[in-house]
Amino acid sequence: MGDAVRSAARKRSASSKATGETLPSKVIRATPTDEEFFEHQLTGRDRLPNPQPLLENLTRCVIEILAGARELEQISRWVDDSVYRNLLKRVVISSRARQATGQPVRRPVFAIGSTSIFEPADGVVEAVVIVRSRARTRAVAIRLEGLDERWRATVISVL
Repeated sequence: MGDAVRSAARKRSASSKATGETLPSKVIRATPTDEEFFEHQLTGRDRLPNPQPLLENLTRCVIEILAGARELEQISRWVDDSVYRNLLKRVVISSRARQATGQPVRRPVFAIGSTSIFEPADGVVEAVVIVRSRARTRAVAIRLEGLDERWRATVISVL
């Protein structure tokens, strides 16, 4: 029975090639699973706000979090899970170092310097924000991705 179906399909294909007729094709689309439907949806740059204020505010918050002057949970909405875990590790290390040396928690005094923003793809922003304090100058590298019509930080590195 399978051979009969295959030979009929070949005959139809051969006759359509001879007459120049195109066969209608079916587009079969699988219905999305719950995971695909409820996952984060990528958002194009045209539907996202200006990233500059978020970059500066995230930088300010990350520096204060590492200094112990701000809680990490305050930026959990704006960062990816991997960024949150990475910052949590650094917060624990900073906290232990302060306890070992007996240093109190102080709000850091710093100024946000220049911000360089690059857009390697639609809905993706990579930026470097310069932070100047009395003791030193640091760079904070941030990658923002447009997910669910808002920016989320998928990478934050304090250099």
